Amino acid sequence: MTDNVNAYAATDGVAPDRWASALHLFDNGAGVPHEETTVERWERAGLLFEARDYSAAAKLLAVVVEEAPEQTGPRLLLARAYYHSAQLKRAEEQLRVIVERDPVEHYAHLMLGRTLQRQGRQDEAEPWLRMAGAFAGEFPDDE
Repeated sequence: MTDNVNAYAATDGVAPDRWASALHLFDNGAGVPHEETTVERWERAGLLFEARDYSAAAKLLAVVVEEAPEQTGPRLLLARAYYHSAQLKRAEEQLRVIVERDPVEHYAHLMLGRTLQRQGRQDEAEPWLRMAGAFAGEFPDDE
């Protein structure tokens, strides 16, 4: 009988955030609770997002954004989590903050356009989608 530890699928039946938490189970010694850092929350939120648990990822990312409001990456992932969990007004709010702070963040323009479209606001979405297309090098044909 071969005992192969590597044959066990790490994600089979275990929530991704549990794996991230287990990595730090003994950091402070037995019986000492581990206080999760902002970076660890960010990593765990990424695992939740990858597992398509968008609502749980959004809750965790909201804390990360509060702790590091100047960072674009967590805010953009928060907007995406809101978008995928149909919290479109919240996604729009986060995306507007991003494009205000970083007007050349092309993915935020695309996401804002898509978010507005999904809310049935096509006229408002068009300029954002055109700008995203321009950033991607897609220009309308002159006819």
